[in-house]
Amino acid sequence: MSGKKYFVLMENGEDTSQVFVNSQPRGAALKAARRGHTNIDLRERGTNRVHCFEGWRTLESKGAGGPAYLPDKIWKANVKKTGIKRL
Repeated sequence: MSGKKYFVLMENGEDTSQVFVNSQPRGAALKAARRGHTNIDLRERGTNRVHCFEGWRTLESKGAGGPAYLPDKIWKANVKKTGIKRL
């Protein structure tokens, strides 16, 4: 078993076309937060669960050990889980 799970981003109670792949819902929420989403509802495909998160991002410097191809400033994402809803 690969451990991959598919999480569909929901807005206003409806599915969007954005799907995030990760083994855990928090990892998928971090990907959504890095793209600028703040109220993150992720429906887990194949189940009746919707994972709810609050997300934010900050602009930080890349650090001393960062590779040369990265820009000087990068977005750093954080999320906080607010609960699980059942459909």
